[in-house]
Amino acid sequence: MYGDLTTQSYESMSLLKLEKLSTLVVEDTEPMLHLITAVLEKLGVGTIIPASNGNEAFSAFCRHSPDIIITDWHMTPVNGIELANYVRRSSSSPNRLVPIIMLTGYNAAARITESRDQGITEFLTKPFHAHDLIRRIMHVIRSPRDFVLNESYFGPDRRRRKNIGYRGPLRRIGDKTD
Repeated sequence: MYGDLTTQSYESMSLLKLEKLSTLVVEDTEPMLHLITAVLEKLGVGTIIPASNGNEAFSAFCRHSPDIIITDWHMTPVNGIELANYVRRSSSSPNRLVPIIMLTGYNAAARITESRDQGITEFLTKPFHAHDLIRRIMHVIRSPRDFVLNESYFGPDRRRRKNIGYRGPLRRIGDKTD
């Protein structure tokens, strides 16, 4: 259920002082945009910036530099993946490190992998429960991820799990030292 805010989830969010949080919501379906906005308003998010596609969103992002972006995948003329590319790679991006939450009806493993590989921070499928959106927002606020920059990727570190048994100097046990 979209609007199901549990008391515990709501109290956890209120401790974060969300009235200072600004969020860009990118959704081309008007009822869904209103629904996401209503959930964020209920949580006490201070500034909610709506956009109906990636072009409009990137312009709003450059003007307002919000703290979080919540975007749909499938939009025209610019979709959510292309928006993430603009945010992460454009020289005019005001904050290449901004957390991006992909909120989409597409939940195939290939889509999740593509989102991750394009610099999406969190992934949430529709229909969603309000507490799942809350958890994603809380996670990006409380546990920001390191960013990686190399020839083919710029975005949040894709490795979420730490191998506590590994004591070597490199990130992976199989890394070569040549």
